[in-house]
Amino acid sequence: MENNKIEIFTDGACKGNPGPGGWGALLRFGDKEKEINGYNPSTTNNIMELTAVIEALKQIKKPYDIDITTDSTYVKNGITVWIHNWKSNGWKTASKKNVKNKELWIELDKLIQVHQINWIWVKGHSGHPENEKADELANNAINDFV
Repeated sequence: MENNKIEIFTDGACKGNPGPGGWGALLRFGDKEKEINGYNPSTTNNIMELTAVIEALKQIKKPYDIDITTDSTYVKNGITVWIHNWKSNGWKTASKKNVKNKELWIELDKLIQVHQINWIWVKGHSGHPENEKADELANNAINDFV
């Protein structure tokens, strides 16, 4: 593994949608790992998916090459495809509706500017070890409060 590469694995979870939610992230730099998670008493799954990536990126204090693995097509497509049109359309969707979770998208867009990011999508609950760990962290955050 290159020593200038960070791997991030994220997931969000919700008990009901909306409902109590949690997010989790596993960060790996060489042979070091850090696990983080958090809870929101009333949220949506998409907000938790976005929050997991945002909170993971906030842990990184200088520019890196980063692989971000998510099971959320919403996050991956939003940040790699949709956001360009949203920004040029004044944060409106193709159907002229306000972009949901705009503040989180703006925050994520700002956080990724200093890094070289490779976005990786994996199918959730398919046995991917790090995705399963992120899912466990997200659900543990909920279970600690509910």
